[in-house]
Amino acid sequence: MTNSYKDKPWFKFLSNKYVWVLLFFSTWMIFLDNYSYFDHRILDKQINELEDNATYYKEEIRKDQQKIKQLNNPDQVEKYAREKYYMKKDSEDIYIIEFEGDTIEKDVKK
Repeated sequence: MTNSYKDKPWFKFLSNKYVWVLLFFSTWMIFLDNYSYFDHRILDKQINELEDNATYYKEEIRKDQQKIKQLNNPDQVEKYAREKYYMKKDSEDIYIIEFEGDTIEKDVKK
């Protein structure tokens, strides 16, 4: 009685020791190793988030530098103080009119 499946090409392929070593190695590298594929995906996502944060903060730094350049002018400093902090001269009266849903309330709460 002969085994007919031993002559099949799939059996010859699966009985090859190099195929088993390759399967073991690829399984180890994809799932079990410290530098596995899934760990690399997580790390790549973190790198992308950090790069996005870096571009955001660089843009914010650029905007702040422009504001600092504007605030070197005394007229701009006065304008900024009046608009942002509601400062006034001694001889002035300021009236703040608030409407429902006004953005001034949101700025003050922050």
